[in-house]
Amino acid sequence: MADHDHMLLDAAERIFADLCDKAALDAAERGEFPLPLWTTLAENGFPTLAMPDSGAELGDAFALIRLAGRYAVPVPLAETLLANRWLGSADGVSSIGRVAGQQVVDVPWGRQAETVLGLDADAGAFVRVSCDPGAADVERGYNLAGEPRDALTIPSGTEWIALSEPALAFLALARACAMAGALERLLALSLQYANEREQFGRPIARFQAIQHNLAVMAGEVAAAQRAADAAVEALQGERFELEVAAAKARVGEAAGVAAEIAHQVHGAMGYTYEHQLHHFTRRAWAWRDEYGGETYWQQRLGAHVAASGADALWPFLATRG
Repeated sequence: MADHDHMLLDAAERIFADLCDKAALDAAERGEFPLPLWTTLAENGFPTLAMPDSGAELGDAFALIRLAGRYAVPVPLAETLLANRWLGSADGVSSIGRVAGQQVVDVPWGRQAETVLGLDADAGAFVRVSCDPGAADVERGYNLAGEPRDALTIPSGTEWIALSEPALAFLALARACAMAGALERLLALSLQYANEREQFGRPIARFQAIQHNLAVMAGEVAAAQRAADAAVEALQGERFELEVAAAKARVGEAAGVAAEIAHQVHGAMGYTYEHQLHHFTRRAWAWRDEYGGETYWQQRLGAHVAASGADALWPFLATRG
């Protein structure tokens, strides 16, 4: 990553640190769109980072998504980044959902979007729906983390546009990166709490059982980070979709283990709504199922390995070619 790209991420982190506190996350869960956060991101050009003419590498956009996951950023940043890339334009809040019958469903902040793309991965196309933010005909919904996941009706005669890139894989990679970022935060929160919380006159981090759990958690977080990094490094390469399959499956597994340990370390405190832990564990649980869960991507990966034959297995595992 070039120095100017590090500067972009440093600027983004300052914005997230200032505007993504627990109060903002709680408000977003009540359905309040964090307009100051979005306006600040837009004024600094972050929603255009994935566009071909942005001057940044595509991998930088996924680095931004990972950073956003570390702060549980409550805006459809990943969807807007990718929608702007595929539409070739940036116009307000954009989002992406999946086509189900005559609707686009599971749309992050569909109620706030000006443009929604409905993905039909099997057909290899998406439909573009222009929206009126706040329109009453948007069916409001939420995922496990309390993030808006809305549904919109597809108007008759709406144009379908052929996919120019493997959209589902891009979206799955976005969730894998976001989960990797959230897991980094879970580990940091757990280490901080274990060193602050005392029992029997000493920090619980001094107890062997806690140390063991934190070591397991750290290993899972490291594996998730490397899996996400490998998929980003494979962008626009021949193995891209296979690397995404491995990343989404591995990061999803890590999310389950890390979230469990984080709650065990925090004890009863971690289960309260007043604590910030749940904003990250519930996102990790919700994101692991979005754009294909572990089983879906493991089946995709297994189908490739089976079709390639036994002699190709070791070269496939041992090389990046």
